[in-house]
Order: sequence, then structure tokens, then C-alpha cells
Amino acid sequence: MSNSHTELGADERPPEVGELTPPDRTLMGPGPSDVHPRVLKGMSTPLVGHLDPSFVEIMDEVQELLRYTFRTDNQWTIPVSGTGSASMEAAIGNLVEPGDTMLVPTNGYFGGRMKSMAERAGGEVVEVDAPWGEPLDPVDVERAFDEHQPDVFGFVHAETSTGVLQPNVPELTDIAHDHDAFVIADCVTSLGGVEMRVDEWGVDVAYSGPQKCLSCPPGASPLTLNDRAMDKVLDREEQPRSWYLDLSLLEGYWGDDRSYHHTAPITNVYALREALRLVAEEGIEERWARHREVAGDLKAGLQDLGLEMNAPDEYWLPSLNAVRVPDGVDDGAVIDHLLDEYDLEIASGLGDLEGDIWRIGCMGYSARPKNVEYVLAALKDALAEQGHEA
Repeated sequence: MSNSHTELGADERPPEVGELTPPDRTLMGPGPSDVHPRVLKGMSTPLVGHLDPSFVEIMDEVQELLRYTFRTDNQWTIPVSGTGSASMEAAIGNLVEPGDTMLVPTNGYFGGRMKSMAERAGGEVVEVDAPWGEPLDPVDVERAFDEHQPDVFGFVHAETSTGVLQPNVPELTDIAHDHDAFVIADCVTSLGGVEMRVDEWGVDVAYSGPQKCLSCPPGASPLTLNDRAMDKVLDREEQPRSWYLDLSLLEGYWGDDRSYHHTAPITNVYALREALRLVAEEGIEERWARHREVAGDLKAGLQDLGLEMNAPDEYWLPSLNAVRVPDGVDDGAVIDHLLDEYDLEIASGLGDLEGDIWRIGCMGYSARPKNVEYVLAALKDALAEQGHEA
């Protein structure tokens, strides 16, 4: 006689997973940064539908706040549903058509990512060279334009991998426009923390991520295009290779029609709205100044510990401080010590600088004096553990 209540196999039993209790970290790495309590509170509010009239109002508010933060009047200013890499791919994958030539930089990790995305979009990629840890020189950019005549020029405003801020942005955009090219700016680690003026500086397309200087969880990522760039997107002969990130389709949802394209990450849009509201309350120029001041204290404190910054003063990036690892110090051991003993996150280097630098963020809600004091004290202890005295 068979037993109707057969015993469950091990793989059929429901997994026993306890209550969610992530550690309470202080986030001073290259992102994410600490999230403001008001943003977290916004994420706990009730969901509505992504076509609900109340959500349509929220969409309008987010777009207006993004325009303020980007310093632009661009109508086509939206949060892309996805992380910063999604807004990056939306920018490159829509503007770069098969047969187009895109000029990209070699001076950091994210110039390499631009290259990869442009190639996947069917573009031909050419490079303007600069060493890792240095900005692009306008002379080299002009030489590259004269040689290759690219259709699109991409540059990284704030290179997260090297701690370098690109100066002379209007010089670069002027060169591109003199050659009838479009300019795409990577503002992932600058938007909301470092001066960036999309309209005044002649940037055609700019993208960012929410988890850096905006101190917002990743999931809805800022993107803006001017009319000239959007006309190119809408006049394409061949559809972009991504349906999900096709801006000609997204126009129906984020444009006047508000027609269905996909289900927006509603809670992430709530979070971005509140994060951008904090930007507006503080004032964008005041926010830039706060980042310079607080990060300046961090920089001075690091130098007092005998540490050397990776970037010279003239292109130091306040929101991401790249610090040289001293001789005889194990960079990974320091990172582990800070995490284990202080619940404090910083990061190692990427690409060509892996093992050579630490990357210490000073972004958004993390850019506070008490966080700076904490990271300096913890770092001093971690260095002393390895016999390195300031």
C-alpha cells in the first residue's frame, strides 16, 4: 500500500532563510554611497501603477529635478530603468549607428567600456590616448579629430578608476562641434557632486548613475539628450540593437503620450525623486562647494598620514579620491581590516591601477565631516597594523 504523503527530497524542501540583516556599513568606496534616511523612507511608501496618474506626476517632477541637476533645459531628460551602465548603454547604443565612428579615451577603465558598447552598437572605434591618471589634452583630442573625423566623441568627466576630473570640458566640446560630431559625457561620478553644466558646456548627451553623488540606490539612472542628439536617434535607418533601451520607444513612455513600454522600477523612481529633492533643497552650487570642502579635508588628512594622491591638484576629483598604496603595504589587507573592524568600505584599484591605489569616495550623504574623521582614524589604525606609521 503506497503512502500518499511521500517524504520530500532534500532539493524539494523550502530553503530556510533567516531575517534580512545586512551589516550597517559606512560606505566610503567608489559607490554606492550612504543613502539619506529620507530616501530610504521614500522607498518604503506604497506602490502605485507605473501608469497611475499620481505616478505620471512623479515622473514629471523627476524629469524637472534632473534638468536642474544636469543644468540643462533638455526636454529629453529621463531616468533609465537600470543601473548607470544601462544609461551608458542607452546613450551610446542609440547615438552610435552601424558605420559611425566613435572617438573614446584610453585614460581609464570606463573609456574602455565606452569602446566595448560602441563596438556592440556596430560602430567603428578610434582612440585618443592619455595615460591612466591623467585627463585628455585638448591638443590630442583635436589631432584625433583631424585624423579620424569621428561622428561621436565620448569622454569621462569624472574617471572613477583613477580619481581624475576632466578639466576644459568646453574646449573638448568645441573641438567636436567644429567637426560636426556629437559629444557624450560620462557623469556617473560627477552628477550632483562636481560642477557639470550640460547646456553651457555644449554636451549633447550625458548619463549618470544614482548611487554616487546623488546617494540613491541603483535602479533608475539619469540620462539627458539635447534636441540635436534626439533628432539623430529618431532619424536612424536601423533600429538600435536593444529593444529595452531604444529611446525612440521610450519616448512614448517618458514623452507626452505616457504610453506603456515597460514597467518602470517604481520604488527606485520614488528614491530618485527624494534624492533629487535633497539636491534642490541644498542648491546645486552649494552642493558642489560642500563636496569640495569636505573632500578637501579628507585629502589633507590623507596627506597628513603620509599618503600620496594619485591625481595632481589641478585635476583632483573631490568625489573619488584615488590614493597611492605605500610601499610595503598590502592594499587588500587594509581594505579587509577596515571592513572587519570598522564596518567601513573603501575599494582597491581597477584595471591598470589594480593593487596600486585605494579609491575613497566622498559623495552625497557620505560627504560629511564625521565620515571623513572616521575613515582617517580607521585608515591610520589599519596602516599601523602593517607597521606603516604616519
